[in-house]
Amino acid sequence: MITNDLLSDSEQFIMNTYSRQPIVLIKGRGTKVYDSDGREYLDFVAGVAVNNLGHCHPRVVVALQKQAQRLMHVSNHFHIEPQINLAKLLVRNSFADKVFICNSGTEAIEAAIKLARRYSREILKQDRYEIITMRGSFHGRSMGALAATAQEKFHKTFEPMLPGFRYVAFNDVKAVEQAINEHTCAILVEPIQGEGGVVIPDSGYLKALRTLCDKHNILLILDEIQTGMGRTGKLFGYEHEGITPDIAALAKGLGGGMPIAALLATDKVACAFTPGSHGTTFGGNPLACAAGLAALETLLEDNIIIQSVEHLGRHFLNGLISLQKKHSCIQSVRGKGLLLGMELNCEGKPLVTACLKKGFLINCTVNTVLRFMPPLIITDEEIDLLIQALDAVLTEQQP
Repeated sequence: MITNDLLSDSEQFIMNTYSRQPIVLIKGRGTKVYDSDGREYLDFVAGVAVNNLGHCHPRVVVALQKQAQRLMHVSNHFHIEPQINLAKLLVRNSFADKVFICNSGTEAIEAAIKLARRYSREILKQDRYEIITMRGSFHGRSMGALAATAQEKFHKTFEPMLPGFRYVAFNDVKAVEQAINEHTCAILVEPIQGEGGVVIPDSGYLKALRTLCDKHNILLILDEIQTGMGRTGKLFGYEHEGITPDIAALAKGLGGGMPIAALLATDKVACAFTPGSHGTTFGGNPLACAAGLAALETLLEDNIIIQSVEHLGRHFLNGLISLQKKHSCIQSVRGKGLLLGMELNCEGKPLVTACLKKGFLINCTVNTVLRFMPPLIITDEEIDLLIQALDAVLTEQQP
């Protein structure tokens, strides 16, 4: 009865903005979560690529416990030790010189939009404000991030959109070059389109965009919200292309399960932000930063976690390929590291529900792509269990 009561209360008191599964998760450890009826699930969603270290990683938990006893919030009118230490660690392990810490990926994208426009006007002294983004992208649901998201289905009923964005095809360098004009201040792109269906561009795409930005003196902004923090087999997605952006947005895996995000930028660009030009009440609070610091330190010090992602991803992809050979409803499989997609010629939600009943949490995006983004500590054996479950589900639903 507890579960039914909770589900009833959820329906009565919480706004209907999500299509939720009919379970209540109450505990998580490592790669597993447990619902209010005591059932166990292997988690291949990881809070939408948030729990990269698994659920309730001991180092993150202890950091939170210690910080909660000392100081949880004071505001950014003061210097905050965990915020300083996290920013320093991010700078020392990335392209960036400066960091702005906020609460969510959407906030980081909003900050990136503001920084790019302000840099053009305050530093370059030019009236540049347009940002080129890619069709199929997803950058968030606030009005600025929504306008940057080049999927009209998300815009409906929220128009008019914030002006100043031009949409072009993803993975098409020529389309980007043709869209650049005297008002262009930046290009905003995901190294891999996660919400767009795990769409991976050709090798050299990001490098070509970097060249275009240098040629036209505009900024390259990378949305690393889903690809960052080891998800693709390197700490950041841009490392695969051997380039560096001018600005990058991080979130999801940054906090080890806690809500935190960061905007990274070079000194050249970051200097456009001055006191009063941007801010946040809760961003960079001691509690979230303590968690982020513990999570990042763990990724950096336990080298085997990120190093194993390439092997795990290849093993996972091979398993999905074996399913594709067996089941005609699978159109394609793709992925990099532990961000993988299986595209179907039918709706994916019934398969998500069927896997749930078998004890596996998976995700469906753009209606027909099953997306897998498990904790980076997943094992070959656990991946094999999911492949077996998917095989059974596909056989049952598509005999």
